[in-house]
Amino acid sequence: MSNWLIGFLCVWLWQTQALGLSVVIEVVSLPSNTPASDPIYIAGTFNGWNPGHPSYQLMPPGGPAYSITLQGTGTIEFKFTRGSWSKVECQADGSFLPNRQFTFGSADTLQVAIAAWEDLLGASSTALPNVVLLSDSFFIPQLNRYRSIWLYLPDDYYSAPDKRYPVFYLQDGQNVFDEATAFAGEWQVDETLHALELSGDAGCIVVAVANGGVNRIEEYSPWVNPLYGGGQGDAYAEFLAQVLKPYIDAHYRTFPQRDFTAIGGSSLGGLIAFYTALKYNDVFSKAAVFSPSFWFDDSVELFVAAHQKSHPMRIRFVAGYPESSSMIPEIRSVYGLLRQGSYSEQELDTSFHWDGQHAEWFWAREFGPTYLWLFASQDAVGSTTTSAVRLIPQPAFDQVVISGSLPYGQPLQVRIYDSSGVLRRTLSCRAGQPVDLGSLPSGVYQMQVMVGRKRYETPLVLIR
Repeated sequence: MSNWLIGFLCVWLWQTQALGLSVVIEVVSLPSNTPASDPIYIAGTFNGWNPGHPSYQLMPPGGPAYSITLQGTGTIEFKFTRGSWSKVECQADGSFLPNRQFTFGSADTLQVAIAAWEDLLGASSTALPNVVLLSDSFFIPQLNRYRSIWLYLPDDYYSAPDKRYPVFYLQDGQNVFDEATAFAGEWQVDETLHALELSGDAGCIVVAVANGGVNRIEEYSPWVNPLYGGGQGDAYAEFLAQVLKPYIDAHYRTFPQRDFTAIGGSSLGGLIAFYTALKYNDVFSKAAVFSPSFWFDDSVELFVAAHQKSHPMRIRFVAGYPESSSMIPEIRSVYGLLRQGSYSEQELDTSFHWDGQHAEWFWAREFGPTYLWLFASQDAVGSTTTSAVRLIPQPAFDQVVISGSLPYGQPLQVRIYDSSGVLRRTLSCRAGQPVDLGSLPSGVYQMQVMVGRKRYETPLVLIR
């Protein structure tokens, strides 16, 4: 064998080991209504699911197909877009298309057909009537950008004009309420909350903030990943805490206190929700962290160590074992750091599932249980109180609302007993309005609520 050929093979072997295997992906069929001027992109696990990354634009067909060459190892998941998640591919009938998959080494060329685009099918809205568009151009001064924001107003928002509500701020707002705006399926938050209200829940306002499309990765991470970008998350978090929340409190009937304010999100949205909750611990008291992208940067652990709580918190992590090999270990690592700091077991919860996937249907299924854990009334061992009297939030921090099936504004007489049966506090209040718990220390109490001649008892868990 010649020295030239030996050298060539050595270089080829080195490149294969360094860069992995390669595949040429060809799109051999496009929907007939695809705009001729729109570029086609591929987004997946290899580029942080960026729907419009310039390095992942398919080359226009000089021959029969759009194509791109990818290098890597193992199995990747991906989809095709026209530059944003609002322009993602779907099934021919308009239904959600699961992620495509390819395993390197199984083929040199992969030919695929794109059946339809979600934005060109005219999908009908699935949102309930009490979902409203707050604005399609809400200004974000920290980023000099505009964003769509939707609201869910509880069923009795207009019929009970004196009633106030907790508020839940959610990321990736396109996916929260409506299949017509969703880029990967919707969370059905409006249907979930409506069903809970029918069963006696006091209701909650939800503020769903649309992601920035091509700027999503930039805005949802405070730190810069050398491959995927990021770095604008701190400005976005400041917008949520110091611009959007004050606006919502000024224009809608909210409980503005932190005890009644939650934030949540999934994937990178889960990362920025977690970051915002810890940094603005004086604004948010609860965080729903679904399948967080803690892999994005190791700085998250330094951040947790540097941001111990200044006020009580409730944080729930939700994830699926099949999502990735690192997902749950990373959550457990962050959980451990929180516990090493000043967070108690009662303030943290993990919900891991063997069927959980990195997908909207999974987060939709788990939103209800997470909402109930963050807001609903439970005693120290998890048994729920009678539907006639509910405490929100529970555990409580500084204030609590007595609700349930009681008419809003109903006069109440309340007595609070400690675990030894000693009467610690007597007060008068009204159903649905905040009750200041004063200087009572942390602990488990028994609350006796008198409604006329009827008496109800319910446990009260107080965390300071």
